[in-house]
Amino acid sequence: MGIFDKAKEMLHSSKGKQAGKQASDRLEQEVNERTGHKYTEQVDQAQQQMEQKLGIDDDPNK
Repeated sequence: MGIFDKAKEMLHSSKGKQAGKQASDRLEQEVNERTGHKYTEQVDQAQQQMEQKLGIDDDPNK
């Protein structure tokens, strides 16, 4: 079992999903700040894909 499989298992609880979403949002913000917001669109796309794969995407419009 890989590291992403373990993380996905832990994220199945509602508390885990909330913590995962918060961590994802903080990471997106940190990357955008460190890159001077040059790659905001690409970072957002990567975040969305990662959240979908982990099952923590809470935006039904995406």
